[in-house]
Amino acid sequence: MADRVMKVNAFTTFDLLDASVEGHGFEEEAFATLNVRTAREDPEEITLELELDNTQLENVPAHADRVTLSADEARTFATELQKAAERVDDTDQ
Repeated sequence: MADRVMKVNAFTTFDLLDASVEGHGFEEEAFATLNVRTAREDPEEITLELELDNTQLENVPAHADRVTLSADEARTFATELQKAAERVDDTDQ
């Protein structure tokens, strides 16, 4: 990804995912980076970061989206992800 906003290194959670962005009158697909991070010392929150490869996008300028979660919110999100993964696994069998 050229013109990257997020810092990506060996510790990044996912550095190459399929993603899409949709807006009024457009929908585009691009590779994406998705990361989960906390402060190294005394973390108080969890941050989810998402950045789509802007070299593959025509309608969206280079940017990264971030969502900050409390520990309880992160657990709720993790539970929902687990349930969704189980539904997909059940379909594959």
